[in-house]
Amino acid sequence: MADQIQEGNIHFPFPYTPYSIQKDFMAELYRVLEAGKIGIFESPTGTGKSLSLICGALSWLRDFEQKKQQEEARLLDTGISLPDHLEESSPHVSTRQGAPDTSKPAGDPDWIAQFVQKKEEKDMIDRLRDEQIKRKKREERLQQMCHNSQLKYAAKRMRQEEEEMERLLRLSKEMLAAAGSTQPEEELGREEELVLAEYDSDEEKKTVSGAYEEDDENLEEEHVTKIYYCSRTHSQLMQFVHEVQKSPFGKETRLISLGSRQSLCVNEEVKRLGSVHLINDRCLEMQKNKHEKKNKEEERAKKRKTETRTSCPFYNYEQMQFLRDEVLMEVKDIEQLVALGKETQACPYYGSRFAVPSAQLVVLPYQMLLHAATRHAAGIKLQGQVVIIDEAHNLIDSITSIHSAEVNGSQLCQAHSQLSQYMERYRKLLKAKNLMYIKQILYLLEKFVTVLGGNVKQNPNTQNLFQTGTELKTINDFLFQSQIDNINLFKVQRYFEKSMVSRKLFGFTKEYGGVSIIPPSKEQSKMTGFQHFLQSLKPGTGAQSSPSGEDESRPPWLGSPLMQIEGFLAALTTANQDGRIIVNRQGSLSQSSLRFLLLNPSVHFAQVVKECRAVIIAGGTMQPVADFREQLLECAGVGTERVVEFSCGHVIPPDNILPIVLCSGPSNQQLEFIYQKRELPQMMDEIGRILCNLCNVVPGGVVCFFSSYEYLHKVQAHWEQSGLLTRLAVKKKIFQEPNRANQVEQVLTEYSKCIKRCSQMKGVMTGALLLSVVGGKMSEGINFSDDLGRCVVMVGMPYPNIKSLELQEKMAYLDQTRPNSPGKSLIENLCMKAVNQSIGRAIRHKQDFASILLLDQRYSRPSILAKLPSWIRDQVEIKATFGPAFAALRKFHREKSDPS
Repeated sequence: MADQIQEGNIHFPFPYTPYSIQKDFMAELYRVLEAGKIGIFESPTGTGKSLSLICGALSWLRDFEQKKQQEEARLLDTGISLPDHLEESSPHVSTRQGAPDTSKPAGDPDWIAQFVQKKEEKDMIDRLRDEQIKRKKREERLQQMCHNSQLKYAAKRMRQEEEEMERLLRLSKEMLAAAGSTQPEEELGREEELVLAEYDSDEEKKTVSGAYEEDDENLEEEHVTKIYYCSRTHSQLMQFVHEVQKSPFGKETRLISLGSRQSLCVNEEVKRLGSVHLINDRCLEMQKNKHEKKNKEEERAKKRKTETRTSCPFYNYEQMQFLRDEVLMEVKDIEQLVALGKETQACPYYGSRFAVPSAQLVVLPYQMLLHAATRHAAGIKLQGQVVIIDEAHNLIDSITSIHSAEVNGSQLCQAHSQLSQYMERYRKLLKAKNLMYIKQILYLLEKFVTVLGGNVKQNPNTQNLFQTGTELKTINDFLFQSQIDNINLFKVQRYFEKSMVSRKLFGFTKEYGGVSIIPPSKEQSKMTGFQHFLQSLKPGTGAQSSPSGEDESRPPWLGSPLMQIEGFLAALTTANQDGRIIVNRQGSLSQSSLRFLLLNPSVHFAQVVKECRAVIIAGGTMQPVADFREQLLECAGVGTERVVEFSCGHVIPPDNILPIVLCSGPSNQQLEFIYQKRELPQMMDEIGRILCNLCNVVPGGVVCFFSSYEYLHKVQAHWEQSGLLTRLAVKKKIFQEPNRANQVEQVLTEYSKCIKRCSQMKGVMTGALLLSVVGGKMSEGINFSDDLGRCVVMVGMPYPNIKSLELQEKMAYLDQTRPNSPGKSLIENLCMKAVNQSIGRAIRHKQDFASILLLDQRYSRPSILAKLPSWIRDQVEIKATFGPAFAALRKFHREKSDPS
């Protein structure tokens, strides 16, 4: 039964009696949302963070909507001015509160000002009345859907009739095609699809190729106040949705889950393509075919030609509206949404987007929220809304990764070859503007290859470069060196977006071949790419098959490399000080690459914090918080007065955790795993001795983290040679983190079964030892609760590679732009973030217990201790020698394993 928690005047429904830290979390979250601030919230894993976010945020939304409706009703009844907090839903950007009235021009008579004011109030009342009518209609429609099962079955019957009609039409077309009557028309239709539409202007305006933009604008609803919740992975998002379903808000919240086409597509023909690029392209092509039939009156004259194009049977407006209403009636995760799409024969990808305006809670992955173009495509509007970013410990890295781009020599040469072939084939059909931009793109590609030291007209696999190595350049220097500084890249970027040239080129290469990047055979290498292309178009030859004769069932290549290059060109429009270009020249042109590195992630986060009413950045381990403040918020122009930090302790009793910093090992070997010492035989022996002693007193599972795969393999090889590995295997079966992600589940299953078996048998072997890597597949998102992780060992401090060009440039950038946050602190912060994530794998619930062993004397420094999570920092013990540390560990595990 749900509890009603009262904090001051606020009621927080909760599925059970919450911990005190959950009450504090919800109360502070409510205050931050109400005040329109930016909150950095830290709540350790196992403390019910997700439920605290759900119940705190939805309680605020409930109260906000009630107050808004009450004041709107009062305004409609009395006709008085709208309150400030309703006119501007984001309090921090309100210009009315305490600001002088600048709406009245100097010298205007009072009667004019009064007339203008009355007109504004009348317009406002009319707008509110329209919103009220829309809201009532929406609620009535959902109620009707909920209670009227006949409507549901009628819609299903109508879909079945439409499917039967489509099946009969498809059958008749197939019969006509078999008779050979439509082949010329089909070929002409395909050709028309591949030719670029006329590009009339460089200005931001719609073109024919913008297939469905007009329709979407006409159909768009007013967005209600909502909460956008995002996390990194689909599994984390599904887990959050399940928490919403179990919460007291599960029955009354309009929730929609957004995802990629790859996750939501229900068209088996499209899903079979596998690659996200191919799925996206095919989806857009199919729904564009459907829209093109009603774009122009002159299309009627071409009806016979266009009807032969394939359109997606799931992209049906009525069906998607039905799916939208079904989803808004009951909370569903992505898997349930896909199942509903199959049942209703409606596209979940577009249907879920139709639901965004009316939804109160939108659940979506990081990339969809943090990337502006993707955000716009998904119909996400942040103005005056609330954003919650969960699992945000790596938010800065995620923004940097999303907005970085890399292209290699093979992609550049291939794109140049394909685009040249496309231009030659359709030169007479392309308008002057299209030809001009295609030539500019070809010029850009040629210059990029030249910068790498290659020739765009030769095979990149056989071009050996005379100059190798890595260079780092500013954006302006790169543009000058490439001799492309005279080209307006903003216009080129706009042309890519509006003309959809990348997708046209992909369709062209798919139709006529030439997509493969496999090196040509001896016979084909005698011809240039264009000659081979012309040869393939000769009557009776068709597109040449893959020269290697590979199995055609192999997953296809991702598509036209121009799509990847489009992202790199967009990155080049970044301000000079906010990014760098890394020119990486390897042995051959195909292995060489150009990479854009984003130095200032705040430029992309600034729009989010500027538009939103409030932003919550939450995680289990957010320390060190300084990174978020300095690299994201301050750089985005957020004042310190708008930032609120909240950190709570753990729900476990203090004596259920034993964190120890160990400064020396059993043989009094000083523990300092710096690069120069860590591979010494005596250091690797000391790690083995410590683990041997631990395995004698720690029951269940021990998880040991190393700084890298390379170091883990060296230590393991040394132990095998010295016999330490055999000694370790007496007490614990040894498992190792796999290099391949698809093997992780199998290793974890065997690790878990071994521990359970040892616990039941009570033999000499007491559990298992898992050797893992910081930042690897086991250091994040994996729960080592209870016997799976009774002790977590951290070997050394996982500092990033100081010789990395990217890291050096990032440090230099911080030294230059943030004097109070020197680049040196970046290295320490990156290290401790990785440590905190790894050691947080163990304690997962209130009754859990574990010891944490930090093997390096550098952990004892005050500056390092300060960056540990508070619930660990407050309990940590520093042991100069191994004896006292071992005694404390033995006592801890003896008492916890046998409380009697």
